Amino acid sequence: MSDQSLHPDTVAVHSGRGDLTDLGVHALPIDLSTTNPLPDVERGGDSYEAMATGGRPPTDGSMVYARLWNPTVGRFEEALAEMEHAEASVAFSSGMAAMTAVILAMTSATGQRHVVAVRPLYGGTDHLLGSGLLGTETTFCHASEVGVSIRPDTGLVVMETPANPTLELVDIAAVIRAAGDVPVVVDNTFATPILQNPLDHGAAMSLHSATKYLGGHGDVIAGVVACNEETAEALRRVRAITGGVLHPLGAYLLHRGLTTLPVRMARQQENAQALVQWLIDQPGVDEVFFPGLDGDPDGILERQMHGTGAMIAIRMRGGYAAASAVAGSVKLFTHAVSLGGVDSLIQHPAALTHRPVPADARPDADVLRLSVGLEHVGDLIADLAQAFATVVDSEEAARAAVS
Repeated sequence: MSDQSLHPDTVAVHSGRGDLTDLGVHALPIDLSTTNPLPDVERGGDSYEAMATGGRPPTDGSMVYARLWNPTVGRFEEALAEMEHAEASVAFSSGMAAMTAVILAMTSATGQRHVVAVRPLYGGTDHLLGSGLLGTETTFCHASEVGVSIRPDTGLVVMETPANPTLELVDIAAVIRAAGDVPVVVDNTFATPILQNPLDHGAAMSLHSATKYLGGHGDVIAGVVACNEETAEALRRVRAITGGVLHPLGAYLLHRGLTTLPVRMARQQENAQALVQWLIDQPGVDEVFFPGLDGDPDGILERQMHGTGAMIAIRMRGGYAAASAVAGSVKLFTHAVSLGGVDSLIQHPAALTHRPVPADARPDADVLRLSVGLEHVGDLIADLAQAFATVVDSEEAARAAVS
């Protein structure tokens, strides 16, 4: 647990580094060992059993094998747990590997194979749950329907807030109350531990696609789940068996990324807020989706978040054609999936990240999602302005051709 007297900015810089002085180093070390020496057969076997069943390396034993434990990964896990006010966290090779482990640990391992999923969700999560690939049955619902969707065999409730891609805010505490004794996992990717701590509101797990804001530079794929130690043991057991381990180099990049997360998030959020104020006045934009833009009538933003974040969605007046034209005309924004990096991205959710979602739950075809980076906001505005102008030019050309 982190020292609650320290500001989150300080925790981000110093968390997960408690053993560096004893090691005699200042920068984070990277341990790339795939296998480790065993003190003797008996202690080696005991170490293997302890970690294969979800435990930690015994102090007098061995780490045995990197699929079971790695100290570089362990430091990142400790750091993220401190930032999320959790007892532990467990890192995985991707966000989807993390979500898969959560579902398996909470359903297959317990026999409670029913899942309640609050839409909207990230398209990959929606697709995984809808496929039944993991032997689960899923009821998709609105946040207000969680209580009536719970069954005796429900093992997990899955939710995301702010939701992907249109930034709906879901009241975590309200979902927890409706779920009763059923554990709730919150996808906290958009908010990060800087802006939201789901465990403080009663969630059992806070999950991140660490690929996004935690890494922050578009150079590592990973996932991580913050939780209590009992749940961490269940997740580590799934990780050890299925092999969804995070590479030590990825863990190093993520741990280093955490140190600048508060600064990056503050600047990206500032840019996003300025960009939103410009977007709402653009004639080609029918609607802007952004937390707090409607004044927070339900008080969710004030109760559970420490800021608005840096994700924006917009509905284009010209429908799919306009959305497609803008995405294809940007020069400074990168037309690409993913989010949370230092550079700004734009993408069309219905055609890409949410393509596998059933049509009745898929984002509308006129919606674009923007991940706002660290560039100067004036340059970002200028880039969108010229992209919007291409839509106007093409519409005028079409009208001229008809006439």
